[in-house]
Amino acid sequence: MALFLATGFVISAGQSAWALDGTSYVTSKKQKASFTLEAAGKAAPLYASASDWPGVLRAAKDLQADIHRVTNVTPTLTTDKAPAGKEIVLVGTIGKSPLIDQLVRDKKLDVSGVAGKWEVFVEQIVEKPMPGVERALVIAGSDKRGTIYGIYDLSKEIGVSPWYWWADVPTQPQKALYVSAGRHTQGEPKVKYRGIFINDEAPALSGWAKEKFGGVNSKMYTHMFELILRLKGNYLWPAMWGNAFSDDDPQNPVLADEYGIVMGTSHHEPLTRAHDEWRRYGKGAWNYQTNPEVLQEFWRGGMKRMGTRENVVTVGMRGDGDEPMSEGSNIALLEKIVADQRKIIAETTGKPAEQTPQMWALYKEVQDYYDKGMRVPDDVTLLLCDDNWGNIRKLPKLGDKPRKGGYGIYYHFDYVGGPRNYKWLNTNPLPRIWEQMHLAYEYGVNQIWIVNVGDLKPMELPISFFLDYAWNPDNIKADQVAAYTRQWANQQFGEKHAVDIADILAKYAKYNARRKPELLDANTYSLETGEWATVVSEYQQLLSRAEAINQKLAPAVQDAYYELVLHPVQACANLNELYYTVARNREAAKTNQANTNELAEKVKVLFAKDTEIKNRYHALAGGKWNHMMDQTHIGYTYWQQPNADKMPDVVTLAADKTTATKEPTALASSTSNQYVSIDAEHYAQPVNGSGITWQRLPDLGRTAGAVTTFPVTVGPTTAPGGMSPHLEYRVTLAKAGPVTVQAYLAPTLNFASGEGLRYAVSFDDEAPQIINLHTGMVADNGNRPWEKAVAENIILKTSQHTLSKPGEHVLKFWRVDPAVVLEKLVVDQGGVKPSYLGPPESSSGRKTTPTETKNSVGQR
Repeated sequence: MALFLATGFVISAGQSAWALDGTSYVTSKKQKASFTLEAAGKAAPLYASASDWPGVLRAAKDLQADIHRVTNVTPTLTTDKAPAGKEIVLVGTIGKSPLIDQLVRDKKLDVSGVAGKWEVFVEQIVEKPMPGVERALVIAGSDKRGTIYGIYDLSKEIGVSPWYWWADVPTQPQKALYVSAGRHTQGEPKVKYRGIFINDEAPALSGWAKEKFGGVNSKMYTHMFELILRLKGNYLWPAMWGNAFSDDDPQNPVLADEYGIVMGTSHHEPLTRAHDEWRRYGKGAWNYQTNPEVLQEFWRGGMKRMGTRENVVTVGMRGDGDEPMSEGSNIALLEKIVADQRKIIAETTGKPAEQTPQMWALYKEVQDYYDKGMRVPDDVTLLLCDDNWGNIRKLPKLGDKPRKGGYGIYYHFDYVGGPRNYKWLNTNPLPRIWEQMHLAYEYGVNQIWIVNVGDLKPMELPISFFLDYAWNPDNIKADQVAAYTRQWANQQFGEKHAVDIADILAKYAKYNARRKPELLDANTYSLETGEWATVVSEYQQLLSRAEAINQKLAPAVQDAYYELVLHPVQACANLNELYYTVARNREAAKTNQANTNELAEKVKVLFAKDTEIKNRYHALAGGKWNHMMDQTHIGYTYWQQPNADKMPDVVTLAADKTTATKEPTALASSTSNQYVSIDAEHYAQPVNGSGITWQRLPDLGRTAGAVTTFPVTVGPTTAPGGMSPHLEYRVTLAKAGPVTVQAYLAPTLNFASGEGLRYAVSFDDEAPQIINLHTGMVADNGNRPWEKAVAENIILKTSQHTLSKPGEHVLKFWRVDPAVVLEKLVVDQGGVKPSYLGPPESSSGRKTTPTETKNSVGQR
């Protein structure tokens, strides 16, 4: 019996499989040849060499504490001489632990496939490892982090969530723990540096850290370092809003290196120097043309301070405070800046610059410099970026000569900037993260994956997914994202409610992605069509389900459940109802309806309830997370957040000015076949060919799922038509004449060179019309097509057609370019009323066949 669904995979006899099926190499019942980690009140002692890495010995103490958490028994941990006992746990790093090296020399431990690799571990039972010991569970790592990952992998398997501290996830007690025989490993990670960026951290994380730790300091960061390692990440960009990692607390970089965290600085902080350090110590202008000597000394200080600690050093330069460089900046100057920075790196480290990992971020206008010809040395990692809204801007050209430094991606779960900040709650559905990062990986981006996670909480689930997916993207297919979420819910809350909790987690992120909370207002959804009522009803149903589960959970689990599940559903359901009620109030006031004032009072109650929900969160776990939900989110008037939440304006009427109340209407349905709305996955027939296959992306976007083509690396279809790849939809229309086809597409950007990504549409035997997703679109503030696309999380394109007869027609959606993701098609003959989400699916749009999904779901 598995204790928890494993979040890793197990290799036995050389085979690996992502353990989304609930298998685990730790059980509560003894099996043949298994190793007894704990039974009958006795735990196998832990043994490591005192000469091993301090971070390994520290993690071994965590394992000691984790075994106690699960069994209430504390094993001994020794580093001087072998503990007494027939069975022991032996932990160590190849080349750093004499204990492990002796096992290798004695040919008792096979480290082929481990030694010399990056961050690899193996767990294996070894017979008679040393005199006086009959058996040992050996955890051996290829390097410091390899061993640490092996330790934490065992902790996770016995039932300790990586989120035990950061989300108060309790452990399920066990009376016995047995490790199955076999060779357990996760192999080598496919992405080298995998990490998170703490950013936009005021007022939430900064206020919390000040209250709990006295500041954003090493007392706080040690918890963060441990979390990253338990999630098998290795990389951190630290908080930088008024914070300076190395200057605020000299123990920060020391402990990061001891724990095993590779440090970096954000895309505009060169040579390990935090931006706030320039405010503190800089002299003159942040301008390399006028102040190069001062800047060089400033950067030199950063490199000297770094010493031999692991860092990925940021090179290049942006304007002061993450602003664009001045108009006078030119490529020659920027290339000189990088060349001079590399001289400093070489001089301060005493070794060639290429031996120090470096990255250059092609963020915003810096990508323009690259596109215009700016280049950096081949060993520097090119950090490509999204548009701050989860849509990747640029990927390497297929077939380009490989770079020694490779490529990375800087991604966002949180952002401060246009068209609006979003930093309050999670608005990042896993299926879209999967789709965009799968795209990056398939195009060869595997050196760095770094994601802006804001305050860290409440991004727990997407952080887990991002780092797990980065370890090996091949392990999670498109149709396994829901299984991943179930596994994660099981890990935090146990098996009984995991399916329902996972569905709630997926749905609240999906609903939030339709329109981020900060972008909501009374006019977002349509009152006339009943759309607003439907949206609020969906949130309320989700809330009812979440509250029902909460009533069934043990008290020990309820803090974690509120943080991870119930709070965001409560808060978002309330916020949507608030804006819906504002819309109803304003509409009622137009005709002096009697319930106008009642609705105004309800808005006040809902506004106050938002604060109550926040206060409930802040009271959890004895006030442990006070301030973590301080982010304002109501009352935005432009991109920047308001200083305080402000209730939307409502209308009140004098009592003698009212008329009878009109109840809101239900959602309007398709009438007289004036339009047909079809969810993309409900095609009648997929036509594959030329190595291209149509694939469902379950739960991606606004509908039950989206559709795209794999592999994403196949070039354009030069002439769509005939039997080239397309989808066929059968629609019945009441009349002949002009029709408009509206295509709802995920807001994928033009990540390749060229004028934009394209698809084509046709009816019956007409020639396909080619449509460009990106006409007039540039991923930049002030560009209206882009701002609309990211705010609505959709690209809506139309094509015009003329049908010669009424009745049944075949609508064809043709593949032209890769990575075009279709969510919905609407065929309109004049019956579609304006709404935000577009019309719901018509009954005539659900003509599927039994073979529709056969061999076409999630395969790669």
